[in-house]
Amino acid sequence: MKHLKDGVSPKAIERFLSLVRDEVIREDDLRAAATAAQARGLDIEAILIHEYGVPRHILLQALSNYYHCPFIEYDEKMPISPELLQALYGKRSEILRWFPVIKDIDTDTIVIATNAPTDPGILAEVSTLFKAEKYELWVALNEDIQWFIQDFLHAAPGELIGTERTGLAYWRNTMAHWRTRLACYRTDMAKARTDLAFLRWGLGLITISNTLMYAPSPKMNFHFYIMLMIAGGVLGLFGLLGYLQIRKTHMKPPENQTLVEVTAATLHFLENYHFIDGLSTKLSIKKTMLARLGDLLAGHSTILYPSPASRERTHLARERNVLAAQRTIAGCYRTIYARARTGLAFIRTGISFTSLGIGLITYFGFNASTFFDAALIGAGLLMIMDGLLWYLPVRKEQSEVARCVISAQ
Repeated sequence: MKHLKDGVSPKAIERFLSLVRDEVIREDDLRAAATAAQARGLDIEAILIHEYGVPRHILLQALSNYYHCPFIEYDEKMPISPELLQALYGKRSEILRWFPVIKDIDTDTIVIATNAPTDPGILAEVSTLFKAEKYELWVALNEDIQWFIQDFLHAAPGELIGTERTGLAYWRNTMAHWRTRLACYRTDMAKARTDLAFLRWGLGLITISNTLMYAPSPKMNFHFYIMLMIAGGVLGLFGLLGYLQIRKTHMKPPENQTLVEVTAATLHFLENYHFIDGLSTKLSIKKTMLARLGDLLAGHSTILYPSPASRERTHLARERNVLAAQRTIAGCYRTIYARARTGLAFIRTGISFTSLGIGLITYFGFNASTFFDAALIGAGLLMIMDGLLWYLPVRKEQSEVARCVISAQ
């Protein structure tokens, strides 16, 4: 390959010629990317990724094929050995082109991520800092190496900063997913209560029209009563179909105890990420599990002044998690009380059904509409029983959410 007119050496693009052969990018574009990278003081990799849309994994595979070694990507969840970080402590300014990512104790091998695996100078630097039987140099993007350095060398070794923040973010997402599911449950139950209101309205119109038609007083407008009954039937059918849909849906709210247990499972992060010594908050022993969980968070809701200051971002992530946990518990409380309100709506509708059925039979006696009246009584009793099943478990919960205490350490 001939030298480029603008002075860019062929070696600058030699590593990426496989992209041209695989028709990922045209040769003219590759040359233009190399020229732009040199002129702007950037890595050609960054130009190819961000301006020419070359996928990272394809770029890494091309480098892997060129150097005949595995490739590795930046991942802040990667558990970098504290022993490796200890050797690098205080040498951040000296570490620019490589980063240790893996230490295999069984084979006494250290894996180094670097953008130039064949550079003997890198191996010399590594061997002066780490003593191992074997060193393996894996290719990585320069951008990824800088992320490794920035994320793992900004605080004292032994505290896996990137891993901890990612774990906390994972738990925040877990709690957010659960709160979203709780909100869906509450929406379903609110729809069920609305449908029950339609059902009661329809029942009221049918009962009024039925009473007026069978009353001993003269029937002033028979057609009006029929229209009133039809309107009530339409409203009642609309409400009944909506109610049955909620009862059969795959989003059917789980039982009260299940809501509490899953909420407790989302607070598991406290065991691994938020250690507070000498809690100033005295935990009270309450009767229910949810109330005890609320009290537990009070001691973890703290204002911390970390040392060194580089730990502040991680401590703030912990605080966000505790606040998210408090919102999760409050969301569980709202869902449980929404179940109670829905159960009361069932009971109220069931009592309306039963009362009207008994009233109609008592007032008009047995006639052609007695079957309808008996069906009202049966449906009402079933709804009362259903409502009790929704309402009674909530009676066991405390009536107030635990207060969140903020302390300073």
